[in-house]
Parts: sequence; structure tokens; C-alpha cells
Amino acid sequence: MSLFVALFIALVIYEEYNDFEREAKKIRKDYLIEQKSIIFNDINRVLKFIDYSYKNNKSKIDTIKAIEYLYGKDYIFIFDNLNGMNISDSLFKVDMELIQELIKVSKHIEGGYVKSQQISYAKSFNPWKWTVTRGVYLDKVEQIILEERKKLKYRLIKYMMEILSLSVIIFGFGTIILSIVNHIINKEINTFSLFFQKASKGYTLIEEGDIGLLEFKKMVKYVNNMVIEIHKRKNRLEELNLSLERIVEAKTEELQRLVKAQDSFIKHSIHEINTPLAVIMTYIDIYKMKYSENNPYISKIEAGAKIISTIYDDLGYMVKKDRLEYEKEKIDLSKFLFERLDFFNEIASGNRRKIILDVDNNIEVFFNTLELQRVIDNNLSNAIKFAKKDTDILVTLKQKDSIVLLSFVTNSNKILDTKEIFKAFHREKSEEVGFGLGLEIVKSICDKENIEVIVLSDKKRTIFEYRFRGYIL
Repeated sequence: MSLFVALFIALVIYEEYNDFEREAKKIRKDYLIEQKSIIFNDINRVLKFIDYSYKNNKSKIDTIKAIEYLYGKDYIFIFDNLNGMNISDSLFKVDMELIQELIKVSKHIEGGYVKSQQISYAKSFNPWKWTVTRGVYLDKVEQIILEERKKLKYRLIKYMMEILSLSVIIFGFGTIILSIVNHIINKEINTFSLFFQKASKGYTLIEEGDIGLLEFKKMVKYVNNMVIEIHKRKNRLEELNLSLERIVEAKTEELQRLVKAQDSFIKHSIHEINTPLAVIMTYIDIYKMKYSENNPYISKIEAGAKIISTIYDDLGYMVKKDRLEYEKEKIDLSKFLFERLDFFNEIASGNRRKIILDVDNNIEVFFNTLELQRVIDNNLSNAIKFAKKDTDILVTLKQKDSIVLLSFVTNSNKILDTKEIFKAFHREKSEEVGFGLGLEIVKSICDKENIEVIVLSDKKRTIFEYRFRGYIL
């Protein structure tokens, strides 16, 4: 409403001002035409008088005095065409440039007009070489327009007050009507709200007589049908839920039995693997002690057995990690790394790789031995597995201030996704062998112990770096 009133007032003011500007333009034009006509007639009458004096041999001085007597000293101006001097007795001073302009236009047959601060008409009397001119100021027309502008302002204020008064009256009536309609609609909506509250708790229908508005009465039939249908579906859902609960309970019991059986199978399988694996490793050691010469077949068997041993240790950790609490102890990480290198040397040699250590001595950490072994063994195992043949695997251990840096560097293919590799059963390529559990175990240990893991990989090399913080002794 306010916006409409403002726009309407703005439109009225705009139209009124446009009309006023057009009217002012017309007033100026008409006033100019009128003044031109007056000074034109005055100059021509004066010229007729001068011509009469000239023909009757009147002197120039007598002629000028007669003109001044008839029109006043500051009414008619007479200039000499040769030097531009004011030969009339007027005390009014005229700008020399304006005089020259007046003399110039006066030489036309019909004379001419010059507009400056005033409008002037000039015409020559050639026998005496005079320029006779008269001017009028235009400020009078501006005064007229100013008066008209004041009238316009008063008229616009009157219009605005009338429009605002009418708007207030309309707004008042509109507010009253809106309040009445709003009250009626709120009453109907409250009726529906109370009905829906009751219907949500129990089976109930709305009475058509409780609704007053015709449009809302049409809704009663559809609302009641909706409530009836909802309660039908609710009953069917309750029956279905009871049936599903029984099915879910039965399936849950069956699943629990399967999980227990699977768990038991894995435990027994791991246990069964341990015994023959221990026998194989023992007889390999006995053979190597008895026969000192290097046997490539025995080296291959030993490498394979150690790989199986690493996988066995991973499976054992996976089964037990959520049931055991792994206690921490002081570990000489430098020495521990050399020990694990001895274990993996045969595997690396059998796969045509070589492990090189760059390890600072006497770096100690507070960690669990089994979990530390899982981190190192899985990284060494993966390094041997994925490094290119006849390349070196660089293992470094350094301490910088309160941080221990352990890194494994290999010359291998680029890892496509350095985040996905830590997920269980993930393999970069479908043809790769293995379960994809090693790095998942490493990541779970690192997350638990707040170890930062950084993986960098390009076409030339891959780096796995582990940053131990707060574990230095």
C-alpha cells in the first residue's frame, strides 16, 4: 500500500512538473514574442518620427530631444554607425561589444535582434547614419514563472495531502477487513490443527458443521478420507513390523552363529598354519647350519616361508587387536630396524632387490613391540613386492628435535591414489596378488598412536614416511 501510494504521488509530481516545464517554456516563448513585437513597433515609430524630422529639415539635436521627451532618456538609444558613440542623452551605459553587434544587425533591411541579458532590437536610419535601438530585460518573465512555480508547489502539497489522507482511510478500512478475515481463517486453521492433533493419536474424523468457510468445507471430505487411509496403512504396517521383527530376530541369531563359526575357523586356521610354518623355518635353519654352502632353492623356500610368516603375523594381529591391550615399552628403534632387516634380507635377495639402511644409532621410542613390527614388516614387505627388479630399497631413520622420521624409498611405479591404498582389500591393479590388509593394519596403528603418515609417489620413486611425535625417550 505504501509503495503504491509513493509511486502514485511520484507519478503525479512527475506529470505536474512536466506540464509546468512545458507551460514555462510556452510562457517564455510568448513573452519573448510579445516583447519583440513591442520594441519592434516602438523603434519603427521612432524611425518614422526621425524620418519626418529629416524631411522637414529638423536638426539632429532637436530630434533627439523630442524623442527623449516622448519616450524618456533611458528608453530609446541612438548610436553613431561610424564610431559607435552614444549620441542620445541616455545615462545608461552600454557595453561596446553589444553596441557593435547592434550596429551590425541594424544595417539589415528589417533591422535585427540581439539577445544578451536582455532582448534588443536595432534598425539603422541611413541618412544620418544612426542606429536606433531599444531593449527590454527578460527577468520579468522569470518572475512570472517563479510565481507559477510557487502555485505549483502549493498545488502539489495539496494533492499529496489529499492522496495521503485517502490512503490512510483506505489502509484503515483494509486493516479492519484483513483483521476480520484473518480472524476467521485462523479460527478455521485452529479447528483443523486440533483435529490433526487428535487424529495423530487416535482414529477421529472432522465434522463439516465445525467449518464455516465454504472453501474449507470442501476440504473436509478429503481430510477424512486421508485419515481413514492413514489408519488403514498404519494397521498394515504394524502387522508387517511384527512379521519383520520375527524374521530379523531369526536372521540375527543365524548370523551370530555364522560369525562365531567364522571366528572359530579363522582362529583354528591361524593356529594350524603356525605349527607347520614353525617346522619349515626350523628345518631351514638346521639345513643351513649343516650345509654352509648357499643353496638357491633353500633361499627361495626360506623367502617364501618368511612371507607366509609375515602374513600369519598380520592375520594374528587382525584377530586379536580388538581383544588385547598392547602394552608399550622402551624400544631401541635403530637396533630393532637392523633385526627386521636380517629377517627380510633373504626375501629381498630372492626377489632381486637390495635393502640399504641409513640409520642413526641409539634412537629409542616408547611403543608396543608387536605393533612396531607390523608397521616395519608391512612396509618392507610392500617395498620388496613393488620395487622394480635389480633396484635398491632405501630405509632411513633420523631424529630431528622431538620428531623421529622413518622412511622407505623404492624405485617403483606411481601410486594412483595415495589415500585409497590404506583401505582394506584395496589393490592398485586387479591382477596384483595379496589381501590388501597390510597397509590397513599400518594405518590403524598409526591413527591409534597419532603417527603422521606421508606418502609421495611419482613415476620415478615412492616414499612412505612415518613421523613419530611424543614417543622419543
